[in-house]
Amino acid sequence: MDKSEYRDIAPYEGQAVIDAVNRIKAYPKFLENMAEVLYSGNIIKTAWKSHQMKDQIPPLLDKVKSYDDFQRLITAGVFLPTIERNSMTSFTFSGIEHLDKQSSYLFISNHRDIVLDCALLDLALIRSGYPICEMAIGDNLLVNQFTTDMFKLNGGVTVKRNLPMREMYIESLRLSRYFFQLVTEDHKSIWIAQRSGRTKDGIDKTSPSIIKMLYLAMKERKLNFSELVGLCNIVPVAISYQYDPNDINKGREEVYKKLHGTYSKKKYEDLVNMLRGLRRFKGQVHITFGTPLRGEYGSPEDVANEIDRQIHCGYRLWDTNYFSYDYVNVSNRFEDKYADLNTKKFLSRYKDLTSDVRDVVLTTYANPVTMQMQALGL
Repeated sequence: MDKSEYRDIAPYEGQAVIDAVNRIKAYPKFLENMAEVLYSGNIIKTAWKSHQMKDQIPPLLDKVKSYDDFQRLITAGVFLPTIERNSMTSFTFSGIEHLDKQSSYLFISNHRDIVLDCALLDLALIRSGYPICEMAIGDNLLVNQFTTDMFKLNGGVTVKRNLPMREMYIESLRLSRYFFQLVTEDHKSIWIAQRSGRTKDGIDKTSPSIIKMLYLAMKERKLNFSELVGLCNIVPVAISYQYDPNDINKGREEVYKKLHGTYSKKKYEDLVNMLRGLRRFKGQVHITFGTPLRGEYGSPEDVANEIDRQIHCGYRLWDTNYFSYDYVNVSNRFEDKYADLNTKKFLSRYKDLTSDVRDVVLTTYANPVTMQMQALGL
């Protein structure tokens, strides 16, 4: 694989890694900002941890020679375990035994959090002794040099958005070629979301356009969809959060779109949502790895449907999901599933919202139950 063709979108390599690490070390508030992200709301602890990081992080950065090093030493070594301790009651995963440590995969998951979906997938891979994966991210998140360096040091592959039609097609063709060559020639795994943008309504549906994009570069090779799917080793992944730190602002966005037809993000809104997702309480979090897609697929829609089926069946339903389903549907069908949930406390999270926003938020928690029942034929 000739990486020179993809230098502007691929993760950093070689000297670019060293240069990025040096920029981060020279960034005046790097450690303060990291401590603020990890220990937000506790001024004394933030100051103490920031001071502690001055001894801990720089020696680790000196060892970084690749994005693999950065992910293992910094992200999975320091940041994610801290986020896990501070904002989760548990982090578990299952199904990884279906994967081969010597193989590379195209992981396609539901998309609930801007950065944690893939970061936690990588953490599960690392803890199980599997190679880490690269991750596809929109260029809307690369708001400055610092965030660009952080993403590309974490294996970020840039997806360029808001391009003119012809440029968009050319860029999609190049991205398709990159994904395919990465998995089949470089034997490295990559994560992409099942759709552009996070799911705001709890209905995790794969966009067939994602599969069509993958197929763009393969037309000239005269591969059919089944051959493409087999070569790419597509693995559906379901990630489930007991509590979504961005549930309220997602609900407000959905209501605004229903009223006005469209929603325009404010400057740095994605960055704010990303930080909220890292900092705030998530409760129990689980990742389910599906099985690699095999067999005959006649169209992108067929592939998308199988990805959806595995994600919906693999989604770990929590007490918050079951309670919300019963609340929205005015039933007691699953009351045994949330017997230990303080339902009054859960509802009090949304007491200051308008009724339409509250209904959207609770329906968002309820929808995974509906989708799983449909997938299982219940």
